[in-house]
Amino acid sequence: MKKIIFGLLALCGLQAQAQNPAPALPQAKSIVLTGATIHVGNGQVIANGVVAFDKGIITAIGGPATTVDRTNAEVIDLSGKHIFPGIIAMGSTIGIQEIASVRATLDFEEIGDMNPHVRALIAYNTDSEVIPTLRSSGILLAQAVPQGGFISGSSSVFNTDGWNWEDAVLKKDDGIWLSWPAYLSRSFNYDDYSITVKKNEKRADIIATFETFFADAKAYADVENPSPVNLRLAAMKGLFAGTQNLYVRADYAKDILEAVKFAQKFGIKKVVISGGSEALKVADFLKENQVSVVLGALHRLPGRQDDDVYAVYELPAKLHKAGVKVAISYDDEWWRVRNLPFQAGSATAFGTMTSEEALAFLTLNPAQIMGIDAQVGSLEKGKQATLLVSKGDLLDMRGNVVEHAFIKGAKINLDDKQKRLYQKYKEKYGQE
Repeated sequence: MKKIIFGLLALCGLQAQAQNPAPALPQAKSIVLTGATIHVGNGQVIANGVVAFDKGIITAIGGPATTVDRTNAEVIDLSGKHIFPGIIAMGSTIGIQEIASVRATLDFEEIGDMNPHVRALIAYNTDSEVIPTLRSSGILLAQAVPQGGFISGSSSVFNTDGWNWEDAVLKKDDGIWLSWPAYLSRSFNYDDYSITVKKNEKRADIIATFETFFADAKAYADVENPSPVNLRLAAMKGLFAGTQNLYVRADYAKDILEAVKFAQKFGIKKVVISGGSEALKVADFLKENQVSVVLGALHRLPGRQDDDVYAVYELPAKLHKAGVKVAISYDDEWWRVRNLPFQAGSATAFGTMTSEEALAFLTLNPAQIMGIDAQVGSLEKGKQATLLVSKGDLLDMRGNVVEHAFIKGAKINLDDKQKRLYQKYKEKYGQE
């Protein structure tokens, strides 16, 4: 019996050692960061700058001559370093998906086609071992998005640190996600690895279903105190009231046009296109109707065989120059979101824009799209002190060495599972 108890205690000790670091404590004293190059997030760069924050809020920011009360403050000299706003990862399954091969860890999809009442909010898992690996690349905020069906549910925005979803959430139910049926359907043949493209015969029926559902939802929203309560229709009220975005997954130009016009028909003003591979073809329409685009993964081949091989990398800059508000996401693999900064780097290298403009695709633009720009997205007095310190260029693999990170002024422990594994096997194979 003693051996069994000792063995269980030993296992408990090993398990405890493998846990994620505890969430950061609230900021206890004023912090002043000096000497670094500050990338504000709105295109402005401040050399040898100063950032001060207290109780989680930025109290001062500017050049070396900026007056800051340093009484009882923790002053950190960051000469030669760079300060950036926390990166925001949109359109992901961060926190609601852990291990693809373990079904019990997948909480991003429900049965059924029309699920606007499904909320990523209460499914978000702050104990995910993926989340700390993202912080090490500078990702301090994430939008968790349900998947599956035609209407997947509502997304919420989280800080990547917290004891539970109540601690971590920054904005609840920021929008409803709709998958627009593509005009063309693609099927992959595993025998000869060929792709067949044909007209989507089910498309008209699906859109007709949308017409009925949205008409019902709008009529329901107009009723002051509906009885009985319909959870599905009640979840759509924010779209018609203008308090939520309608995120539409669409890639083809024809689909983008139809989806936006469909939303406008029902009085939905806040429409965001997710994916948008052919958004450039309808850029004037998007600009005119103030429709933002959240591009998916850029590190891939173009969708059409006759496209330039660099077309995907060039797309963000071209949309930006056309006057369309752009954000960059990593929508194909949740664990690869850690590479999100380098997608903006690729967009800079292959596009006619500055790295500061590309930085906005990961910070200020996502914040504006989701309606959280009064709190985060850029480094300005009065906003939350959600920022990071990197050894070099955050958008470059060689310079992206995050040394400090703060979420609402709280200093984040940057340890993660991959770093622990690195140290473990470094010691093993470093032995003689």
